[in-house]
Amino acid sequence: MVRYEYRCPTSGPWDVAIPMGAAEAMRPCPHCGQMSPRRWTAPLLLRANRRLTGARLREEASRDAPEVTAAVPAGVRRSRPAPDPRQAGLPRP
Repeated sequence: MVRYEYRCPTSGPWDVAIPMGAAEAMRPCPHCGQMSPRRWTAPLLLRANRRLTGARLREEASRDAPEVTAAVPAGVRRSRPAPDPRQAGLPRP
């Protein structure tokens, strides 16, 4: 579905989501019913998920100036792996 924008002379701009290529040059306004001409607008390219957009921006920035970590962050501990029960019967050094 593509969003097309129309401008009613009395009610102002409004948009409609219809299949690509199915937009007429004139369409009745949903508020007053007056025929409204279609406006030529840029496609909505920036309507992405904010988290996804942020991740892509960080990825782009890391190509030229990657973030460098000098130390392990505070509060991060490495846990010891759980003992393997198959090694319980082996002699200890």
